[in-house]
Amino acid sequence: MPILEIDNMTKVYEGKVTHRAINQLSFTVEEGEFLAIMGPSGSGKTTLLNMISTVDEPTSGTILMKGVDPHQLPENELAYFRRRELGFVFQNFNLLQTLTVEENIVLPLTLDNQSVDEMEKRLTMITERLSLTQILHKRPNEISGGQAQRTAIGRALIHRPSLILADEPTGNLDSNTSKDVLELLMQVNQEQKTTIVMVTHDPIAASYCDRVLFIKDGEFFNEIHKDDRRQMFFQRILNVLSLLGGGQVGDLSTIRLP
Repeated sequence: MPILEIDNMTKVYEGKVTHRAINQLSFTVEEGEFLAIMGPSGSGKTTLLNMISTVDEPTSGTILMKGVDPHQLPENELAYFRRRELGFVFQNFNLLQTLTVEENIVLPLTLDNQSVDEMEKRLTMITERLSLTQILHKRPNEISGGQAQRTAIGRALIHRPSLILADEPTGNLDSNTSKDVLELLMQVNQEQKTTIVMVTHDPIAASYCDRVLFIKDGEFFNEIHKDDRRQMFFQRILNVLSLLGGGQVGDLSTIRLP
C-alpha cells in the first residue's frame, strides 16, 4: 500500500523569469520502501523534498501521505501532522547547539508532551542502537560529524514517524562514516519497516536503497529497482547517471563500491 502518492505535481517559481522547478511529476512510495531520488544539480530534487515535507506548496497537483493531503490541513493540524508523521535528516545535521545530544534526540517527544518515563525508554533504546550512550551529555560542537549525523537520525526516529525524509544525509561525511550512516538507515528501514525517501547525488549512497527515481528538469526521467546483487544495482545506477549528464556526475567509470 502506498504511503506517499505524488500526482501530476508542478511547482512554478514566479519572478523576472518564470522557473518551472517540477513539471507534472507523478510517483508513489510503498510503505516500508527505501527510495533514493537522484538527478543533476537544479533538477528539482530539493524542491520535491520541500513539498513532501510541506515546507513549500505545489503550484498544482496533489501530495497524499497515508491518504491525507497535508497541504489542505489547517496550520495547527499541519504542525501536528509533521511532528507525528515525518522525521528529517539533513546534510548539515541541524542540531541545536545549545542542547546536549540527549536533549536534541528527545526534542520531538518534548514538543509532543510525552511522559518522562516514555522519553527515557525510547531514548535508551535509540541511543544503544546508534552507539550514542557515551556522548549523551556532550553538545554538538564536541562530537564528530558521524556522531552528529547519528544524533540527527536518533531525533528523526524517536517519535516513530511514518516517513523519514533525508536530504543528502552523507554530504558532509567521509566515506567510512557515510557507509556507517547508510548501513544504519538501511537497518532501520528493514527492521522497523520505516519508509525513507532520500535525496542524494552519490551513486554509492543510492545503491543502499530499494529503488532509485531519476528526475531531470523537474520531470520523471527513469527508475530502477534493486536486484539481489548490490554491485549490479550500483552499475545500473551509474549507467543511468551517465545518460542523465548534468556536469556533477563527472567520470563515473573509476567509481567502485567500498
